[in-house]
Amino acid sequence: MEPMEHEVHKAEFETVLVMQGGGSLGAYECGVYKALERHGIKFDIVSGTSIGAVNAGIIAGSKSGQPAKDLENFWLHVAEDVTPPVLPDRMRSFVAWLHSATFGNPRMFAPLWPLMPNSPYLYDLDPLKSTLGNYVNFEKLSPGNLPRLVVTATDIEKSDSVIFDSQDRSITAEHLAACAGYPFYGIAWTKVDGRYLWDGSMMSNTPLREVIDVSPRNDKRVYIINLFPKYMQGLPDSIFDSLHRARDIMYTDRTEHNIQMSKAVKNYLELLRNMYEFISTVPLDDMKRKEFLDIERKYHRVARQRGSIIENVIKIERKEDVPFIFEDADFSVPTIKKLIKEGEQDAEKALRVHPD
Repeated sequence: MEPMEHEVHKAEFETVLVMQGGGSLGAYECGVYKALERHGIKFDIVSGTSIGAVNAGIIAGSKSGQPAKDLENFWLHVAEDVTPPVLPDRMRSFVAWLHSATFGNPRMFAPLWPLMPNSPYLYDLDPLKSTLGNYVNFEKLSPGNLPRLVVTATDIEKSDSVIFDSQDRSITAEHLAACAGYPFYGIAWTKVDGRYLWDGSMMSNTPLREVIDVSPRNDKRVYIINLFPKYMQGLPDSIFDSLHRARDIMYTDRTEHNIQMSKAVKNYLELLRNMYEFISTVPLDDMKRKEFLDIERKYHRVARQRGSIIENVIKIERKEDVPFIFEDADFSVPTIKKLIKEGEQDAEKALRVHPD
């Protein structure tokens, strides 16, 4: 019998960039992106959560048409020059954190606690929304434009991951702020479409699964920027080092399961396809043919819904010379510039290992 004409699997590739949340550590992602752009790597999907969502929004919606330039200008713009640059790294990070905790960051988050001592949050993100207008053309973050932007938040009341996808809706500064309301630092939630939203990192700090959910058919080449070191030599020396390491473990890249599942699905679909092709050659009576056609429809639906295969993953991982628990709240100029430089250098090393 002749099989029905169906497309079993769409073997087109999407190149995907996935960026994590991590406060001021997002400057490292800026450096990584500068290197990727310099190598001519173009992305079909740019994804992120928390500060990664902010970075992704700037890349996808670049106001000047030069994403790396806009991204770096954003980070140099939000860097604060009050903290003395001559201080040792750990001391500078502590002073910079103390400054941010007390006075906020005039271009990112404003302190509310002096005026609203009983508020459920300490800072709001109105300054960030205003700042983004300097670097993002939000008309680009709408259906039909590339790269496609996929960012995530967390529904406070339902404990659900919320995905904002520029393929389905126009994304605004309000959406990006909703992805970055980190409650453990007292950042305010944002109300969007009747939902109250916190930082997406609470559900997943590496939103690769969410990208697969919204784009399940095309195979993928994925670049992941990991801000939190996966490995550590030795044990913490103090309670602060213990908390620091615990945070790293909570937020480091844990997408290996997604990648392994992708390989398992690939093998599963290949097995189904082989069985399908074999059965399609067997003569069937009318009753069996009807059953076969029903099975065939179900098979192709599965292939369409979960046919996405992750063929290649390139990970660029930040390392730590001087671990400090509040390093992600250090917006001092020397630290921001250092993170950008380190991101560039690490990306260059990764690209030498994966030249294709």
